[in-house]
Amino acid sequence: MLLFDGLGSVPAGFGPSAVTIGKFDGVHLGHQGVLAQLKSLAAEHALQPVVVTFDRHPFALLRPEECPDALVSNDQRAELLVEAGVDATLVLEFDRALSELTPLEFAERILHDALDARLVLVGADFRYGYRGEGRIDTLREHGRTFGFDVVLIDDVLVEGTRVSSTKIREHLAAGDVRAAAPLLGRYPRVRSTVVHGDAIGREIGFPTANLDPAMEGFLPADGVYASWAWIDGIRYGAAVSIGNNPTFDGIPARRTEAHLLDAKVDAYGKVIELDFVEYLRPMVKFDGVDTLVAALAADVDRIRAILATEATA
Repeated sequence: MLLFDGLGSVPAGFGPSAVTIGKFDGVHLGHQGVLAQLKSLAAEHALQPVVVTFDRHPFALLRPEECPDALVSNDQRAELLVEAGVDATLVLEFDRALSELTPLEFAERILHDALDARLVLVGADFRYGYRGEGRIDTLREHGRTFGFDVVLIDDVLVEGTRVSSTKIREHLAAGDVRAAAPLLGRYPRVRSTVVHGDAIGREIGFPTANLDPAMEGFLPADGVYASWAWIDGIRYGAAVSIGNNPTFDGIPARRTEAHLLDAKVDAYGKVIELDFVEYLRPMVKFDGVDTLVAALAADVDRIRAILATEATA
């Protein structure tokens, strides 16, 4: 995939292209439907399919107090777009200058001058340009001026519900990873680096890989989860806990720990990715180590059964 970091990196003479524009946070099932239509129309008209997106949510600049947490990092989004078969992605820095472009300037500089767009695919609620003044009718007018057609994209529904990044965030914030997965079209995933912890898990017979809190992806609600862990391209079953481990005093910070099932891996310093499969239970303050160990053993038995079903599904 060609990745253009700003207008200046788009080569002269690029295109002609079919373009879709959006945040693409999560590259969820709705986005995947858009991308499939983009690729199909681009192939039909001998155009290059291009995604135009932004380096941050516009609210990060315009209304930071209302800016939602991202479902995926920019790097994760780029990887997901590659998996979806996108030929080229233009990432625009959403700064003050971009936010103040008029709809006409946006259409001229980005769609016409940089990308030589001939088709532009957008949803019915698409807004662009200064204060979102550009709408579908405006875009069609600009298309007549600059030589591109506008294609409206229908919403993707799952069980009658519109797929949206907002709905996925709501499910993850409630710990309902099962409900989030069909909207994403995959398991919810986070990525981080394994760091040294306090070794409590090893001391009680359940060693864990501790994730650096500076992770990529949207971490679901506190609790215990059945998960898949990926390290060096190998998948392991894992029991993952998120929270402050209330059984032990002096651990106030939220942490994410993965106990790999039936595997011993020296993962310190390595990248780990966690796919969340199912929520088991909340974090609980147990009345002693023996009670905690018994609960962890029961968790592991349940997780083995869950993942065995997932592996054969």
